Amino acid sequence: MKNFAKIALAGMMALSMAACGTSGTSPDSSSGALFKAGTYEAEAEGFGGSASPIHLSVTLTEDKIESIEYTADGETPTVGGAALPKLVENVIAAQSPNIDGVSGATVTSGGFFTALNDALTQAGADPSKLEPQDTGKAAAEDIEKTTDIVIAGAGGAGMTAAITAAQAGKKVIILEKGSVSGGNSSYATGGMNAANTHYQKEQGIEDSADLYYADTMKGGHDLNNPDLVRTLADNSSAAIDWLDSIGAPLSNVGQAGGASAMRQHRPVNEEGKILSVGTYLVEHLTSKCEELGIEIIYGAKVDRVLVNEGKAAGLHATGTEGNSIKILADKVIIATGGFGSNPDMIVKYRPDLEGYVSTNAPTITGDLIPLLEDIGADFVDLEQIQVHPTVVQKDGALISESLRGDGAILLNKHGKRFTDEMNTRDYVSARISEQDDSYAWLIADQKMADESTVVEKYHSKGYMVQCDTLADLAKLIGCEESTLEETFSKWQAAVAAQKDDEFEHEAITSVITDLSHAPYYAVQIAPGIHHCMGGVKINTNAEVISTEGNVIENLYAAGEVTGGVHGGNRLGGNAVADFVVFGRIAGENASK
Repeated sequence: MKNFAKIALAGMMALSMAACGTSGTSPDSSSGALFKAGTYEAEAEGFGGSASPIHLSVTLTEDKIESIEYTADGETPTVGGAALPKLVENVIAAQSPNIDGVSGATVTSGGFFTALNDALTQAGADPSKLEPQDTGKAAAEDIEKTTDIVIAGAGGAGMTAAITAAQAGKKVIILEKGSVSGGNSSYATGGMNAANTHYQKEQGIEDSADLYYADTMKGGHDLNNPDLVRTLADNSSAAIDWLDSIGAPLSNVGQAGGASAMRQHRPVNEEGKILSVGTYLVEHLTSKCEELGIEIIYGAKVDRVLVNEGKAAGLHATGTEGNSIKILADKVIIATGGFGSNPDMIVKYRPDLEGYVSTNAPTITGDLIPLLEDIGADFVDLEQIQVHPTVVQKDGALISESLRGDGAILLNKHGKRFTDEMNTRDYVSARISEQDDSYAWLIADQKMADESTVVEKYHSKGYMVQCDTLADLAKLIGCEESTLEETFSKWQAAVAAQKDDEFEHEAITSVITDLSHAPYYAVQIAPGIHHCMGGVKINTNAEVISTEGNVIENLYAAGEVTGGVHGGNRLGGNAVADFVVFGRIAGENASK
């Protein structure tokens, strides 16, 4: 079996791209042959888009799907890359393509089945008529186990907490609703905010936890819980050190919107190119969980928080085959993320966001919110739902804020800048919505593409269009070339002067390009639902607080499922900081 998946971005449609079958013996209808025996090649778009499709090599006998090999350079290792071997195993067991895809890897699953059906059609079969066979597998058995700590959610916060607890000698079980780990954490593209780190010091960057605290409170419009923000800032440097210790260094330091210093820490590959932080961290966290023997039960949707005499005592879940999963534990940690993929819940708290596209993973539906309500947990800021300014509207793909930090600019349909690109997300989103037709173009150049895999990734997936000249870019946008020339001239003068008189770009002193390096890369964007800043109320020990203001004993929470850290607006780079810092705190305190 071959799998060379490297990078991914959710959202591309699965469409058949190419197919060519080997010669074989025609099916013998009199003998009941299903296929023309041979090996058949087929391709379809997955997360990698047309530039990096999923390629299948399907070997068939006259009556059997014998094997399926694949290459998938464009699929996320921790999402599509983890889903593909499961898809192969399930198809061969069922001898049919008419089975469910892998939860959490919808686009990869769609591309896989499109290519598989193509190959089977080449072999003379009608895929729609290949009914799944009885695999002989017994129905999934009910599960009941006892452990030290049980965690709901195998995203960034859940796995960070699990690793921290396991390192303290505790036995940990994670229940994950999806079929792969990661959740929304896999979709993070920018970096992790941290202050006073050794990487900043090594690169001559001045920063402090006090400045980080001030920026986060200001960015959240002072609706944040000051104690939680203080905890976030004060523990951020140690969180970077901890990531170093598990083999996941974030050594590149850039600028994020709303930050007064360069503090967004990002991973790089062997060539020094910047990588997407979410994919990178989920891959390393998942590997560390495996190394430490942490059990992750996939396809387990938590439907009850078990309570004994007012104290959390475990979790109950239902498996994908309807089986009962009951885990009794001394301590319980909730890390299931927000509700950005639950339109009904979004509208319940923010009717004005009805119809907005979402950047969230499909499993992020707020399942634990009513369950925590049932046991008396309190909540804060549930109406505080962040929209991200740069989202591809056709599929919810997020265009990283890190590009604007590196010097990408936003243009309206007339080819003019209209905002400080590095202001807070709510501010930039509002400015985009004010433009004609409520959209904008984000523009990068070749220098950015040379220094980051992010531009390369968006271009390969068809999101970013390459324009060799300003004339080509003007044609794409539909504006006057002379207007574009004036816009770029002003921007380049501002970068040279390190001062943006037009819009007071907050990070102009740290951009890596003045956009004078053709070709250009452009993508049309508009705001989309991105992050739920409200959630269950916790204290600085990550303990869940009841509606009466008391700690619910033995119950902890971390990550996007919690509220109070981000207030009325989350700064880019703070989601990763949130799940690492509070994931560690939850793991540490649950281990005591």
